[in-house]
Amino acid sequence: MSSTAGQVIRCKAAVAWEAGKPLVMEEVDVAPPQAMEVRVKILFTSLCHTDVYFWEAKGQTPLFPRIFGHEAGGIVESVGEGVTDLEPGDHVLPVFTGECKECRHCKSEESNMCDLLRINTDRGVMLNDGKSRFSIRGQPIYHFVGTSTFSEYTVVHVGCLAKINPAAPLDKVCVLSCGISTGLGATLNVAKPKKGSTVAIFGLGAVGLAAAEGARISGASRIIGVDLNANRFDEAKKFGVTEFVNPKDHDKPVHEVIAEMTNGGVDRSVECTGSVSAMISAFECVHDGWGVAVLVGVPNKDDAFKTHPMNILNERTLKGTFFGNYKPRSDIPSVVEKYMNKELELEKFITHEVPFAEINKAFEYMLSGAGLRCIIKMDA
Repeated sequence: MSSTAGQVIRCKAAVAWEAGKPLVMEEVDVAPPQAMEVRVKILFTSLCHTDVYFWEAKGQTPLFPRIFGHEAGGIVESVGEGVTDLEPGDHVLPVFTGECKECRHCKSEESNMCDLLRINTDRGVMLNDGKSRFSIRGQPIYHFVGTSTFSEYTVVHVGCLAKINPAAPLDKVCVLSCGISTGLGATLNVAKPKKGSTVAIFGLGAVGLAAAEGARISGASRIIGVDLNANRFDEAKKFGVTEFVNPKDHDKPVHEVIAEMTNGGVDRSVECTGSVSAMISAFECVHDGWGVAVLVGVPNKDDAFKTHPMNILNERTLKGTFFGNYKPRSDIPSVVEKYMNKELELEKFITHEVPFAEINKAFEYMLSGAGLRCIIKMDA
């Protein structure tokens, strides 16, 4: 056991005291892990759009003060009662969703939507006792999606930790704990393009580029990137994108443009924007008879998907995915191995690095649309 096991650890954390205001570096107390919990020393974390969305508190119940962060890599410091498959020193990636291994979803080969540990953005406390493990001078600080990685130490349910190869560089593979795996898995696990097929990717942010990377790994012959921002096209070439469509450049619907380019439609499409019009276009641009469209982006709560039933009767398939259909504990270690075997390139997703003390710069980069992923080094 570590020398700090069972004790409260005081460490630095970047606390969001209110919506949209810069994070404040604070000394926080991190309580020991309870049953089925693990305390993790975070070494590297990254900023994802989901953190920014909930930090801005636009359109959902605000919960502050809170410690955000959910893309990270760290080392197990101590484990709570009942934890048998992790021990101090193990290298782990915390994941915003979990795998209890007991529920119907976890026992199904087809689902990764665990009943117990599925993402819950409203919950700011631990499942075990309904309390936070973070406090400042006795005041509880809320958790975020069960991970809260903008802290030098955090407490996570064991089911939300993927144990990975200790040789894997945490400053690179930390990006696999959310967006990159989501896009990659949407292509590899759900769209499943055959070698030589045509694939359209809607939205060329980090998730869309990860979906393109999946198409590249699959051996797609043409990867068509669709985005309203033409500045993204050069970057996308590094991820295997071969052609580009900006809907603003055409006076006809984008699905018709793509159908003309591909003799009737693409074999597969992956939508990574959250725009309902992009979702409809992604579905309507696939070829009849065998085309498959996969939705990844999260829509606004009042959105409705509309298409003519003949589009489905003509043998097009519409699918959705959550976290790329990866089960966090069972599958993410093998995605890390894809990187270790040089099948998957992660360096090109990482465009900035900042020390923990300058975490607000990472927010500035993302809000300005600069780059893809910013790595935050905790002990810099």
